[in-house]
Amino acid sequence: MSTKSVEEFYNDVNIPLPENFKKEIGHFNVFAIDEFIRGLRERNMMPYNRRSYYKISLIIGKNRAEYANKVFDIEENALLFATPKIPYHYLPQDEFQSGNFCVFTSEFMLKNKVGFPIDELPIFRPDGFPIFKLSPEDVEEVSYIFKKMHKELSSDYAFKYDLLRNYVMELLHFGQKLQPATALYSAHNASDRISSLFLELLERQFPIESPQQKLHLRSAKDYADRLAVHVNHLNKVLKDSTGKTTTEIIGSRIVQESKILLKETNWNISEIAYSLGFEEIAHFSNFFKRQTSFSPAQYRI
Repeated sequence: MSTKSVEEFYNDVNIPLPENFKKEIGHFNVFAIDEFIRGLRERNMMPYNRRSYYKISLIIGKNRAEYANKVFDIEENALLFATPKIPYHYLPQDEFQSGNFCVFTSEFMLKNKVGFPIDELPIFRPDGFPIFKLSPEDVEEVSYIFKKMHKELSSDYAFKYDLLRNYVMELLHFGQKLQPATALYSAHNASDRISSLFLELLERQFPIESPQQKLHLRSAKDYADRLAVHVNHLNKVLKDSTGKTTTEIIGSRIVQESKILLKETNWNISEIAYSLGFEEIAHFSNFFKRQTSFSPAQYRI
């Protein structure tokens, strides 16, 4: 399995499924990090893989987060946002860990009438900022929101899940307010819009969740056609904004997905090649070796 379901999450951490599981539309739960990590260490595991759910964490302690192509060293306090679209690894660097985190599915948030899917929020954009360092005052404010979550989840209030959705939105907006203004608001010129739309379109192709799934957009021309721009114009826009060509950006994302599938699934290399749009396994092997200096089989070992 390439994607951790909510059920697998509970199985991994040896926590019984909540009584309300399957009764509510979607799923939500909240945890104290110190108790959670203690249980994982006793079982000698840290199951941070690709997920089918969202996660917001208040992290207090020294940590490292490897999120997509970015690595964040957290010296003290941070607020982390995780989306099912982008896998990450969260690695505690010392024994002193505390804070809280909540997990929820997109179906849970659909009942919150925000008017748009939460993936369209800037905090979850592929080019967004997933981790924020927090001041002591920020930690106090975020901790209070999590405290309300814990209290409400154990209450008998008939509309507690509506309140919990509101608390999730509080955290999302808190994170968005910490972002630079340029990350929050729509781009004002055509080039920025094209670049932003390209990155969003690219990320929508992932994750690859089964050997039968296949990338629909594979080449620079595929993306240019979908965006209704000339391929040369798309290439210039991306080169100006990122320093990379369209083909280089697409190739880099496919390599990232290749590495995940090779390490985290038991699919054979032919299945992985097909799902990533390679008609011949030799083409995939040559592509992967050019990008990484390893053959797919060598990397998998």
